Amino acid sequence: MLTLLAAAFVATGVVRAQEHAKSPADGYNIHVLAPHRHEDGSVHGPYHHYCKAITPEVMQCMIFMSTDPNAELVEIEYFIDKKLVRSNVTLAQWNRHYHDHTKEIATGSVQVLDLPPQKAKEIAAAAAETDGIIFHLWPQGAKVPNGEVSFPTAISHQPVQTLVIPD
Repeated sequence: MLTLLAAAFVATGVVRAQEHAKSPADGYNIHVLAPHRHEDGSVHGPYHHYCKAITPEVMQCMIFMSTDPNAELVEIEYFIDKKLVRSNVTLAQWNRHYHDHTKEIATGSVQVLDLPPQKAKEIAAAAAETDGIIFHLWPQGAKVPNGEVSFPTAISHQPVQTLVIPD
């Protein structure tokens, strides 16, 4: 069925390699490599994050287990300005679903790839000013997503007693 659909698009000229219409998928050109801790405490990855800024306060990432062009989209992560997150979620929500990128980047386990070292350092510094939330969509080893969504965190995540909103 999908083969027939793809052939129909090509035959009608909907898909043309030489023409590229703008789409929401354009611009995911910040490549980050990092492991994640799943809710059961196990560490997985490293995961390939392909990210772009969607507002001055929010960057979103499509996350894959490999760089294979046909790799499954397994997670989505949002990097959100700490002021925005911490003034809009409860302490319980933050402790359960969010993690502090300052701590994650300080571990050295996060790598910004495919950029000159100075630019990678600038992106890491900007990311350190954010909190992250990850939505895991495709259970490891499953042939298809089963509808379950889990919330892995950074390997450095520790619950906090109070949410400090930066100045």
